[in-house]
Amino acid sequence: MSRVGKRPVTVPSGVTAAVEGQTVKVKGPKGQLQFVVHDDVTVVLDKGSITVDPRFETKRARSLYGTARAQIANLVEGVTKGFEKKLEITGVGYRAAVQGKNLQLALGYSHDVVYPIPEGIAIVTPKPTEIVITGNDIQRVGQVAAEIRDFRPPEPYKGKGVKYANEFIFRKEGKKK
Repeated sequence: MSRVGKRPVTVPSGVTAAVEGQTVKVKGPKGQLQFVVHDDVTVVLDKGSITVDPRFETKRARSLYGTARAQIANLVEGVTKGFEKKLEITGVGYRAAVQGKNLQLALGYSHDVVYPIPEGIAIVTPKPTEIVITGNDIQRVGQVAAEIRDFRPPEPYKGKGVKYANEFIFRKEGKKK
């Protein structure tokens, strides 16, 4: 049995939740999100908390209900607090700037990389070498951060590139004479 799945998800005040069949809809101050739960899992809303249980005693149902509970908890947290990812840019001449609805990145290529900012995501550059991505959907925030990092992943010799703020880059030693 999943230890995560056993705990109910509490719905805080100011947030409205609705369960319609296998769809869980959550609305709060930071927007509205929904998640479709797998058919092997039952979802019940009662007295300000959402409970998730496996419908059958199969291995698949037991593995999915913990994941479903975590997804629903992320929905509730997303519409109340939101999510944030920080990226750092390391390298001489490497910088980022937000211009309108685009993120302009100078990453050592012959041209600037222009990344269009998707709907529901906010990108801020407090410093030219720092990017802060915020939004209410944890999956979309992580996907945008991964796409930006993919333009120039950090290399192991000098550490140049775009990395997550808490990421450790394993450094290698250069050639010996």
